Amino acid sequence: MLGHTKPIDMKFTRLMLFLLLFAGIVPMVFSQNVQPSPFIKETNILRDQVNYPHLREADVTWSKRVWRKLDLREKMNHKFYFPTEEINDRRSLVQVLIQSVDEGSLAAFDPLDDEFATILTQAQIDQKLTYVDTFWMPSDLPPYDPIPTVVEEPFDYSRVKEIRIKEEWYFDKQQSVMGVRIIGIQPVMENIDRTTGQVRGKEPMFWVYFPEARRIFATTDVFNRHNDAQRWTLDDVFWKRMFGSYIYKVGNVYNRQIADYALNGIDQILEAERLKDDVFAMEHDLWEY
Repeated sequence: MLGHTKPIDMKFTRLMLFLLLFAGIVPMVFSQNVQPSPFIKETNILRDQVNYPHLREADVTWSKRVWRKLDLREKMNHKFYFPTEEINDRRSLVQVLIQSVDEGSLAAFDPLDDEFATILTQAQIDQKLTYVDTFWMPSDLPPYDPIPTVVEEPFDYSRVKEIRIKEEWYFDKQQSVMGVRIIGIQPVMENIDRTTGQVRGKEPMFWVYFPEARRIFATTDVFNRHNDAQRWTLDDVFWKRMFGSYIYKVGNVYNRQIADYALNGIDQILEAERLKDDVFAMEHDLWEY
């Protein structure tokens, strides 16, 4: 009886080792073949920005600078706001802008300088993107004096609910078309009182030169609620102007915003509509003989 115990134990041991090895290999094999889509999505990843047609100063017979606000809470602009956290390599417009600026892929300009002359330093960018506070925690050792503890919080992308863009409308007599070029884009975050949690107002973060950002936008997917197989890119959305916005400033001699002379909310909306109609009326007037 004792002579047969060892071979049986050896067989049992080998069987257990085989089962354990098989159990470890099978998930590894299956995980290597798993992909979230039946086809490899690489069209947008390999895309490049579409260059603007050449425009000569001599061909521009009329132009007007316009500043717009995009409320990301509007249904038409949800593609810019969601996801508020990165999901399956999908990023919102706010995440793309802030992460690109933070890693140095895009230059960030002073939020009050929409002429793109003053570049923010990395220290100034870090100050905007990171909240650092100091708490005094009681000590466990005598004499039990409070110890300063530094707490650093990452940036909350959901705080950015507004985007501002600077653009120029113009009439090109060579092609006989009214065109528009976006010049700059600016995220605006909520200024929150850390003590009470109340929103104190809005705080412009920085300006980004839009033509420089297009190379990044051209490879960034945007959710298409009509067709999952045909994803847009951020560059497509801005190129085709698939967003909702309203005018808050038009180039003027006083360099003032609509809110500076139209104090009532309804008056501001009506003035913004009037200015928008003036731009489109200019194109109509150019075709009058």
